[in-house]
Amino acid sequence: QVQLVESGGGLVQAGGSLRLSCAASGRTFSSAAMGWFRQAPGKEREFVAYISWSGAVTDYATSVKGRFTISRDNAKNTVYLQMNSLKPEDTAVYYCAAARSGSKYLRSQGYDYWGQGTQVTVSS
Repeated sequence: QVQLVESGGGLVQAGGSLRLSCAASGRTFSSAAMGWFRQAPGKEREFVAYISWSGAVTDYATSVKGRFTISRDNAKNTVYLQMNSLKPEDTAVYYCAAARSGSKYLRSQGYDYWGQGTQVTVSS
C-alpha cells in the first residue's frame, strides 16, 4: 500500500517556476515507478512525466519537455516535479501516481495509487 500527498502548487505568473513534491508512505515506494499527471477543467487527465523506480529512466509529455524535470529521492520517499517557464496552458490540478510496474506509464490506468492533487494556476 502506498499513500501519496502532493504539495507545492499555487498561483504563478507566466514564465515563472514551481516545484511540486509528492510524499509517499509505505515500504514499497522505492520499488514503485512514479508519474505526474494533470487535469484541466473540462479536459481529460493527461500524462506529464514519468520516472522509473531507480530514477534511471524518465519521460515527458511533448508539451512539457525541456521545461519540466521529474526526480525522486528514495531516501525521503519523495518525488518532485520542477516546472520552469510556466505557461497559462499548464494550469491544472496536478496528481502524482505510483505504479507497481512501469510498463504502461503513459496511461492513467497503468498506476495503482493516486494522490489527491494540487492546483497549479498560471496567470498571463
